[in-house]
Amino acid sequence: MSLPSTGSFGDFVTRAQQAGRLVVQPRMGVSDAASMRLGLQHTKAAAATTVGTITLDSYTRVGDNLSASAALAAGIELNGYPIVAHDVSTTRAVLDGVVGADFPVQVRHGSPLPAAIIRSLAAAGLHATEGGPVSYCLPYSRAPLTESIPNWALSCELLAEVRETGVEPHLESFGGCMMGQLCPPGLLVALSVLECMFFRQHGIRSVSLSYAQQTDPDQDAEAILAMRRLAAKWLPDIDWHVVVYTYMGVYPRTPEGASRLLEEAARLAVRTASARLIVKTVAEGYRIPTFAENVAALETAAAAAARCTRIIGDVEDTGIHAEASALVEAVVNLDPDLGTALEIAFRRGYLDVPYCLHPDNAGKARSYLDDQGRLQWSSVGSMPIHESVRRTGAGKLTAMGLLSTLSYIERKFDSASLEQEYQAAPATEHLPDSKPPPRPDELTRTN
Repeated sequence: MSLPSTGSFGDFVTRAQQAGRLVVQPRMGVSDAASMRLGLQHTKAAAATTVGTITLDSYTRVGDNLSASAALAAGIELNGYPIVAHDVSTTRAVLDGVVGADFPVQVRHGSPLPAAIIRSLAAAGLHATEGGPVSYCLPYSRAPLTESIPNWALSCELLAEVRETGVEPHLESFGGCMMGQLCPPGLLVALSVLECMFFRQHGIRSVSLSYAQQTDPDQDAEAILAMRRLAAKWLPDIDWHVVVYTYMGVYPRTPEGASRLLEEAARLAVRTASARLIVKTVAEGYRIPTFAENVAALETAAAAAARCTRIIGDVEDTGIHAEASALVEAVVNLDPDLGTALEIAFRRGYLDVPYCLHPDNAGKARSYLDDQGRLQWSSVGSMPIHESVRRTGAGKLTAMGLLSTLSYIERKFDSASLEQEYQAAPATEHLPDSKPPPRPDELTRTN
């Protein structure tokens, strides 16, 4: 079987954006090869402009490919597609006749040490993936940055070799999604820009900058516009686009609340001229979604995007650009090699992710939600943004306050949905619900 003709991921997204269409993408991965192929076929057939996703399993994420192989041999279902354990011919068969210039596929993995994954995806004829030396190290592993950074440098160089096949490889930074929530936008923007600069330094010429929807649409819009300005400055000679992630924190449990949050993410993407959106489903708050639920989410997001009008530059400047710019410049001034600069920056606390427990993170920075639902710094630690940050809170976030903050979006969107349902129902139906809400340990997935 020959390598599939995939076309360039970056070119596909650019063409769609020029045609006025938002590219929508699921998170999807299963261990069985036939089922993985079926999932890609469902995604391709959705009534939307889509790209496919192969999300890898946890064994592959941590490099335990022997356990992934043993699970496959024993017929044990994994929580994603083990691309290294599967024979390359198996993965090519998954892609055969599905992937193409009209339907590129991205591999998503979460690994701080992804070189083996890059070799496997390239051997299968794929060329698009995501992550980063910081964003796939600090939140997801205990691997030190001194291991993750050189492995990611090697991985970029391996991926860049795909260019010799005639296809431009593409790499997306996960830096704009750090911790899912409670990371103020200025730091998200800076990390995404810095990781894309790192990719560029190691031979990648087509990148995407991520940003995860947070708690306030105007603050998010300001952040993405700041990201676009910084990308134009620091990545002037390569292809790039912005990808928005639908909210990654505790998700609404009502179908109406979940759909409205997804639609708000689609509007944010259109409003900020972002090119791609990672969707979430109505089942996200309590279990892993089915293929059909993923397709429904893709079509809901595409329909919401089609109803939007693009508006750029209509947001208040609260200082996010200045804050992100100060962080980027502080890091690049540490060393000409960006890997070395990132390592030094975290050691000195110039970059400090709130509530991140990784040993390489300083852990002095803290954030909170203000009374308008905007993310703010309560402490910036040693980050060089004391003059850029216009507002910091003085109070400490208590344990109860943290739990309340983490469920802010869930309550906001579920409450509105339940209120609408209550108002629409006949008075005789306004009875107390005897069914208790699900316990936290009943939830299988929250982001």
